[in-house]
Amino acid sequence: MNYILVDGKSRENLLPLCFTRPVAALRTGILTIREKWEHRLPGAYSWKTETYLQQKFPMQRASENCLIDARICPTDELVEQVKLLENGQGIMIQGEKVAVCLNEELLAAYFEAEVAIDWQEFAGPLDVIRYPWDLVEVNSRQIQLDFDLLTENRESEPISHTNQLIHPEHIFAEAGAKLEFVTINASAGPVYIGADAEIMEGSLIRGPFALGEHSVVNMGSKIYGGTTIGPYSKVGGEISQSVITGYSNKGHDGFLGYSVLGEWCNLGAGTNVSNLKNNYEQVKMWNFAARRFVKTGLQFGGLIMGDHSKAGINSMFNTGTVVGVACNIHGTGFPRQFVPSFADGGPGGFKLHQLKAVFATAAKVMERRNQSLSESDQGILAAVFEQTAAFRSF
Repeated sequence: MNYILVDGKSRENLLPLCFTRPVAALRTGILTIREKWEHRLPGAYSWKTETYLQQKFPMQRASENCLIDARICPTDELVEQVKLLENGQGIMIQGEKVAVCLNEELLAAYFEAEVAIDWQEFAGPLDVIRYPWDLVEVNSRQIQLDFDLLTENRESEPISHTNQLIHPEHIFAEAGAKLEFVTINASAGPVYIGADAEIMEGSLIRGPFALGEHSVVNMGSKIYGGTTIGPYSKVGGEISQSVITGYSNKGHDGFLGYSVLGEWCNLGAGTNVSNLKNNYEQVKMWNFAARRFVKTGLQFGGLIMGDHSKAGINSMFNTGTVVGVACNIHGTGFPRQFVPSFADGGPGGFKLHQLKAVFATAAKVMERRNQSLSESDQGILAAVFEQTAAFRSF
């Protein structure tokens, strides 16, 4: 079967994280949404996303296709129902389309006009990623589900006796993982340590926690449950209930809580994020679809940061701050709670972060991870630069 992960119109609610990637490339738990589907339902996978993203994330058609809402985190029960779908049949949950099976002829018509579909309801619970903060809200549960999926019928690599492990049966280390003189408490949820990842001595870890491959937890770090560090990242200081997508750094002391960072981000030494308002009221965050701040319904909410954004030493972010793509933040005090993409500055004001400078920095940063800034990457950033111009008043 050919599976197509479809962004849909609701993608705009997931900006700025989805300015530079399809929805199914978002990470919550251990895996990205696409990886969750691939592990449970083998087949060919591609994306139905925005035109400017399609050079890097193309869509593939076949004689038999299954379209899946890219916001859906799969469960075993949902996957079994998807397997039974025949041409012209689909699954809905509370009026929202989850998946639909279409042959080549129906697929061609589906995106252009109404197609008669035999819809059936899915009755089980599902985690649906509608807003960036949902990645944090469901993260503990998704770590457990991904942990069960990845470790089924497998044994962890041996973990050195220098470490203090509480409930070691819920701790799993992949090949090449390194940790010495670390305290890990898996009482409240599992701890997954990816291949060739390292947790340096003196670190205190509470589950649920996921550390991606080749990532590093620096000495003396304090990491609370509900936290995911994606691959090729480096973290330190204090982190709670946060998701770092991958290839990003928060390597020094400072607090990050209830936050989501994209890829190629860096938080300088001493950066602190507030995740609770002084008056304990619910957090509001900027929503690109509404073009205003909206209520999240949550008491906790920290920082949402798009790809390629950086913050200098001793940066401070207020509760519920949204930072766009390719921002360069520096200076004393709190920047405003919505920083548009390609902004350079801080509390004292912003100027345009020129595209040429963004490319130059991105190329250097990616080279440090043995990656390169491709033409398609540059094309995506250039498209985002144009799309976000209306949000910049400087």
